[in-house]
Amino acid sequence: MAGSYLVVARIVSSQGNRGEVKAEVLTGYPDRFASTTDVFLGPEHHRYELERFRFQDRAVVLKLRGVETMEDAAKLRDALVEVPEEDAVKLPPNHYFWHQIVGLQAVTAEGAVLGKIDEILETGSNDVYVVHGPEGELLIPAIKQVVKAIDLNSGTMTVELMPELD
Repeated sequence: MAGSYLVVARIVSSQGNRGEVKAEVLTGYPDRFASTTDVFLGPEHHRYELERFRFQDRAVVLKLRGVETMEDAAKLRDALVEVPEEDAVKLPPNHYFWHQIVGLQAVTAEGAVLGKIDEILETGSNDVYVVHGPEGELLIPAIKQVVKAIDLNSGTMTVELMPELD
């Protein structure tokens, strides 16, 4: 299957002796496993039918069709669990996935280029966009008072810097 994929988990170990795998959840929408029928693993995006899942602490335990033994499951360790981008959870208006934000050009309303968003940091209250540009590194809080517009088609995020960020 060609196309783009979104990472939703990473397999960390086998779980039990019936072919289940334990995976670190890497999506902000773990409930998505309830509506997921197929997942794709590895660089070749090998398709597996998701037979069942359950949450265990902060992880998810997955049973993939065709993975029947502890040995089969152990071979999948460190594999990324992905879903096709077209199967992504539908976000509310003005909400974006991280992969949509990283790579955008941060600009001011006046058109000054601040740089490219290279990373997103999670903090307790809001995310922070790490921008690298002509003036070096700039940290931009992901709050309405600062982020004025996101235009995925033009690849830009318009921001209004707070005085302490200048």
